[in-house]
Amino acid sequence: MDAVVFDTMTEQQNAEIERAVQKEGGRLFNFIRKRVRHDDDAQDILQDVFWQLIGAYRRLETIERVTSWLFQVARNKIADTYRNKKPESSLQRKAEREDGTEINLDDIIEGLSESPEEAYIRDVIWNEIEIAVDKLPPPQRAVFIWHEFEGMSFTDMAERTGDSENALRMRKHYAMRSLRERLRSLYDEI
Repeated sequence: MDAVVFDTMTEQQNAEIERAVQKEGGRLFNFIRKRVRHDDDAQDILQDVFWQLIGAYRRLETIERVTSWLFQVARNKIADTYRNKKPESSLQRKAEREDGTEINLDDIIEGLSESPEEAYIRDVIWNEIEIAVDKLPPPQRAVFIWHEFEGMSFTDMAERTGDSENALRMRKHYAMRSLRERLRSLYDEI
């Protein structure tokens, strides 16, 4: 009797996993691809996300909102990928608050556990960063994304765009200043 219940549960789990992959696979891949440099990296992250989903189902975890869960896991995997591959960026470098104490956005995000509340905070932080980056003027946004997320050097950007390295550095400077202003209230809340 127990074997029949277990087999039925496994079939049901497999059907739920298959539905999630079919329903969200394309959208999730596009979401990941916008945030990583290469298709291969996006495929690897997507596969890791689905493996984590399979593991959660196998551990009999209840996932109430599968779509939200998948996108949150994808965000975490993307962050892990950049954290492990990328040299220190200006987002990771320490900055000082007005009172002289050091702040580091990467430390805030990294220090959050996997509790629902802290996963929500991480999600809010990344959403606000995405919104703020999207509001940058296109030339500043391009330089910021190339340098911060894709690890492109200013020399490579200059060759790609035909602009001087100094002009590109200034765009990055203005982008960072704008992002700091837009994200100040979020930082104060955290």
